[in-house]
Formats: sequence, structure tokens, C-alpha cells
Amino acid sequence: MEQAAIGIIGGSGLYQMSELEESRPVSVETPFGAPSDAFRLGRLRGVSVAFLARHGEGHRILPGEINFRANIYAFKRLGVGRILSVSAVGSLREEIAPLDVVVPDQFIDRTRGRISTFFGDGVVAHIAFADPICAELAGALAQAAQRTGVKVHEGGAYLCMEGPAFSTRAESHLYRSWGAAVIGMTNLQEAKLAREAEICYATLALATDYDCWHEEEEAVTVEVVVGRLRQNAVTAQKAIAGAVASLPAQRTCPCVSALKNAILTDPLRIPEATRRRLEPILGRYLPG
Repeated sequence: MEQAAIGIIGGSGLYQMSELEESRPVSVETPFGAPSDAFRLGRLRGVSVAFLARHGEGHRILPGEINFRANIYAFKRLGVGRILSVSAVGSLREEIAPLDVVVPDQFIDRTRGRISTFFGDGVVAHIAFADPICAELAGALAQAAQRTGVKVHEGGAYLCMEGPAFSTRAESHLYRSWGAAVIGMTNLQEAKLAREAEICYATLALATDYDCWHEEEEAVTVEVVVGRLRQNAVTAQKAIAGAVASLPAQRTCPCVSALKNAILTDPLRIPEATRRRLEPILGRYLPG
């Protein structure tokens, strides 16, 4: 199978990378079902990358319908070691204005019933997730975003809600009281699964609105989000391309060995079907 060094996940408003050269579609089968769409493999600033539209071509997949396991597993099969994720978010802080960029370093999970682990079916593993974002990758992404001239906020918690409806005012004020910086519907599961797959992960969060807590601003609507996404799309593509070009070939962060001490199950007691299914993820930790 063709390989890529870096994965890019495009969220609402980012369905392609204009600088991608030698672009071609590649379909990847996984034991968890089909990914959101075919991947676009090519070269971005001289680096091999795989691009995936999170919501599929034509934006047809709800946040709660995304097959996160298939998406991340497919990136792993493609040889991806780093994932740069782009996401539209609402701001929960006055200082984060619409059209600003945030590179979060934490998550709060408010989703319900979404599958966010590869494990089970006879194998138990518990990854460390205190710091859910790869600091090295996030730093490169923030620096690249700053070079585009937009206002960049480094750090802060991304609250991942279930959706697809936006927040009530009461919820929005509650999340602000928790200290969350932005709110979105997708990135928490991606981050967890990427860590289990020992893939570095960072998010470029594009603020489109003030959710619905800000009394002097209109409540978030699709019209507002889409309009500002179009303005943010150029910024996002430049920031992602700049980050891709600046990253060293070798990874030296803890993400590389996230599973080293995480697997509790006796390898000899892992069912053969589970071993085969998780070979790309667990293979190097299991005896042959």
C-alpha cells in the first residue's frame, strides 16, 4: 500500500488542499468499516501527505456518525506518523474572536456513546492521556499559523460536544465556567485513537463565532459558520502547509511509544482474530 508521512484531516469548510501536488485518490479498507471518504495522497511542500475530508465529500456525515476508528486506522495503515487536524469551533472566551486561530492542548469530553478506542474483544490497554496533544506538533502548527498573520492562541481546552445541534445558552455559560476555550463536535475521538495508534496529533481550531453565550453577538447559525469558514480556509491551508514543511523527519516525542507500558493483557491470551485486526497498532508489542 502507498505510504505517507503526515495525515491531514479537513473539517467543515476545508475539503481539499490546494497546494497538494501529484494528488490521487486512495481507498483504504479497515476491519472497522469504511473511512469517511477516499484519501487524497500527494506531496505538500515536498512531503508525502494523506488528506481526508472528515465529513466526506459533499459534507454528508454528521459528527456523531463519523467512523473515527476507521479513519485513524487507515492513516496508520498508510504509514502516517503525524496528524494535523483542522476544525471549525465556537469561541468560549472574549479574547478569542471569530476568525482567530486556536491550537488547543486539552480536551473535555461531552459526547455520548461514541467509540473512541481500538481495544476490547480480548485485549485491555490504558494509554496515558493527561496531555492529549503532541506538544511538538502543536508548537510547529502554532508557529506556522502565526506566520500567516492571523491572531493565534496557544493552549486551552477544546470542549467536544455531541451535537449536531449547537449549545443552549445555559450549556454555553456552563462550559465557560469550566474554563473551556473553544467548543466543537469532533476532535476528542480523533485524539484518543491517534494516541492509541502512536500517531502524533494536533488541532488547528478556527473560531467562527461566540457560540451563543455572548449577548452582544448573534447566536451561532450555519450561515455565520459557513461565511467565516470561507474566510478561514486560506489561512488554514497556509498554516498546515507551513507546519508540514517545518517538521523534522524523525519523531522524538512520547507519542512514538504511547503503548509501551499500556497493554495489560497477557499476549498469549489475546484472541487470534483480535491480534490480526490490531496488527498495525499492536504488532511490535506482541510476540510473533
